[in-house]
Amino acid sequence: MANTLGNIITLIEREIPRDLSESWDNCGLQVGDVDWSVEKIWVALDPLPEIIAAAASNDVDLVLTHHPLIFKPLKTVDIHTPEGAVIQKALHAKVAVYSAHTNLDRVQAGVNDVLAAAIGLEKAAPLSMDPVSGNPGFGRIGKIVPFMKTTELIRRMKAALKLEHIKVAGDLGADIQNVVVCSGSGSSMIPEFFKSDADAFISGDLHYHDARLFEFAGKVLIDIGHFASEHLIVGALTDRLKKSFRSEGLEIDVEAYTFEKDPFLVV
Repeated sequence: MANTLGNIITLIEREIPRDLSESWDNCGLQVGDVDWSVEKIWVALDPLPEIIAAAASNDVDLVLTHHPLIFKPLKTVDIHTPEGAVIQKALHAKVAVYSAHTNLDRVQAGVNDVLAAAIGLEKAAPLSMDPVSGNPGFGRIGKIVPFMKTTELIRRMKAALKLEHIKVAGDLGADIQNVVVCSGSGSSMIPEFFKSDADAFISGDLHYHDARLFEFAGKVLIDIGHFASEHLIVGALTDRLKKSFRSEGLEIDVEAYTFEKDPFLVV
C-alpha cells in the first residue's frame, strides 16, 4: 500500500468509521489532496494556525485533529481569520488537515472510553445506543469500585487529569458508585443521565441551570472543562494509529502534538 493521503484516510476510517459521525458534523478531509504523499503525521486536538505553522516547519504531511477546521460553511476564505490562515498555510506547505470529531467521540476506544478509563470506571458501556444503526451514542456509564465520596473522586480526577481546579455541584459527601462521563460539551446528555441509575455526571461546558437541576435531584455534577475531557485522546489515538499502520506494513512517523493548552485560565 502506497503512503498516499487517500490510503491513509482509508486506514483512519477503518479505525474511526465515518458513519458514526452526526449529520450536522464535518468529519473527514478538511484541506489537502488525496494524492499527496504522507510520511509524517501529527495528532492534535485543534487545527490552530500555530500548529499548522509548526507542522510546516517540521516536515509534517498530515495533521489529524479531533475538532474540525471547517465546522460551519465558509462564505469566504479570509486569511485574517483563524480558518483562512490555516487553509493558506496548509495549502502553501502541502500539509493536509483531517478531522475525526463525533465519530471519534462515539467509537469504541474513542474519546469517551479513554476518559472513562482515565477516571477509573469499570465495565464502562455506552450510555445510549442509536436506535436505527445500533451504533454507540455519546457518553459512557460505569462503576467506581469500591464506591467513594465525591471529594475522593475529585482528588482521583485531579491526579489522573493533572487538574488544579474542578467545578462541582451537589453533595460533596455523597457516595459515588455509578458514573456517567461525556467528553466535550455534555449538557445534551443530561436527560440520558437521569434515565440511568448513575450518581454523578462528569463532562465539560456545563451550565448554571444544569447545576441547579442536579442540586434539586440530589445528584452530583462535575465539570472538568472541555479541553481536559478530550485532550487525553491525542496520545491514545497516536498509539492506535501506529499499530494500525504497522499492521499494514507502512512506515509512517506518527507523533502526538504535546504543546496544546486549555485556552481558559483560572486567575
